[in-house]
Parts: sequence; structure tokens; C-alpha cells
Amino acid sequence: MIDFQGRAAVVTGAGAGIGRAYALELARRGAAVVVNDIGRTEDGQFCADEVVDEIRAAGGQAAASHASVATMTGGQKIVQKAVDRFGRLDILINNAGILRDRTFMKMTEQEWDAVINVHLKGAFCVTQPAVRQMKQQQYGRVVFTASTSGMYGNFGQSNYGAAKMGIIGLMNTLKLEVNRYGILVNTVAPNADTGMTAGVFSYDVARRIRPQFNVPLVVYLCSDQNPVSGMVFAMSAGWFARSAMVSGKGVCIGDTERSIAAEEIQERFDEICAIDRVREFGTCGEIYQLGRPLTGR
Repeated sequence: MIDFQGRAAVVTGAGAGIGRAYALELARRGAAVVVNDIGRTEDGQFCADEVVDEIRAAGGQAAASHASVATMTGGQKIVQKAVDRFGRLDILINNAGILRDRTFMKMTEQEWDAVINVHLKGAFCVTQPAVRQMKQQQYGRVVFTASTSGMYGNFGQSNYGAAKMGIIGLMNTLKLEVNRYGILVNTVAPNADTGMTAGVFSYDVARRIRPQFNVPLVVYLCSDQNPVSGMVFAMSAGWFARSAMVSGKGVCIGDTERSIAAEEIQERFDEICAIDRVREFGTCGEIYQLGRPLTGR
């Protein structure tokens, strides 16, 4: 039985949708949860407050945070809320997000900045103070939220896709820096019909991609039982799969001394593009050895 008794968690963007589902399940399993969200209901109430009330009504522990993830001040306030109320912070789920969809040629600077600030900068602003607290405890679990829109592309989402791929890059470095402190860092790419995606999916699709279907994997990644760090998982409608950046075998041209001509690339371009013999690398340094690719080794 996975439980979180004695653990404290922060879930950003937890006033509704997937974040709310995460917060409710963590609390049900014993975690004290900071529910972070700046959103309000139609009658002006903070969505986070309603989720906190729901958790408390079920006998759980929770506190609301209305700070923005998009500033360092906001991120510090979110983390400090957990420390002040619960004495520690063990789990961070970076879930907050917005959409400002528009084709690349028509996208405004404001639409670009808004999405980057909430998703990518927000992940930095909350995670840095969280990891500092986790380092003191020599324990922590961090889950970032990416998207298949960034991993594979989605029409009209260049801002969103760029931000989400940036988050994967952030995780890839952070996993190396915090592993020695007992902190594990992973990323999920969920899919769900929520208020943020209202009208995007047909009824038939929407009813099969409910937010709660993303919860089990994230709960596991946040648990003591999880042994992995630096991995990316895609999930939708009860389907879960690890995704990874891989390289093909590639080709070595020249002797690292002479110049290489574009015509040589042209001649062997099919081999360079081939992806039939793939390899995954744990760090960028593994790709090269003494200035030469590790292809075929």
C-alpha cells in the first residue's frame, strides 16, 4: 500500500482538473497538501480554497496558496507555506499551466511570454526553493509536467510546446545535480479533458481522458517505492508509457583532423538519418568520447 503519512506535498495548478485530482489522492493517502492555484470560480472564490475544503471535509490536511508560480517571490511563498504549515516539504508536482494557442505566424510576444512564464519559468521558480528544502531533509520527489505537444508537435502550440520541451531539459540537468541528496526528479506528459482544454476534444474523446486517469503514475513517482529519476512518461486514458530521447547509430566521417565537406554529408545522409539502431544516453557527455561519437559501441 502506497501511503504518504508524515509527508508534505505541494501541487501547483491544483484548483481544478488534473492538479485537483493529484491533490485529492495524495491527501487521501495521508499527505498534507498545499493546494496552489491563482484561479477563481465564477462567484469570485479561489478554486484552491474549495479543494482545501474538500480535503479537510474528508479528514485530510491541506492549506491553500494563491501565489503565482511565475515569479521567484511567488515560488518561495508556495514552498514556505508548506514549511510553515506542515514543517517540511517532501513532494512537489509542477502542474500549473495555461494555454494561449495561435499559429506561429500570428502569435504575439505577450502570448509567447505568458505561456513560457507560467510553464517553464514557473517550474524553475517553484522547484528551486523546493529543492533547497528537500536537500536539507536529504529526501524529495519532484514531478514536472511536459506535453506530447512539445515532444512531437501540435498545430498552433509553438509557445506551449517550446515551454514543455524546456521543462524536459530542466529535468535532465536537475536529475544529475540533486540525486546525491535523495531527490528523484521525473516528468509526465498527461492528457485530459479539463477547463484548460475545454472545447479541444470531441465528446467521445473527452469522456475517455478524464483527469483521474493520470493520477496513478504520478502518485507512484511521488512515493518512497519509486526508484527512478530523470525519466519521461506519456499517459492518456489509462495508457502509460516511458518516452525517451534517442540517437541512431550515426556515421563517423573523417579523422577529427581534416575538414569535412558538405558533399560527404550528402553522400551518407540516409545513414545519418537512420534510426533503426537507436541508443539512449543518460547525459550529453556520454554521446562523445575523445571528441568522437560513441556510435556502434
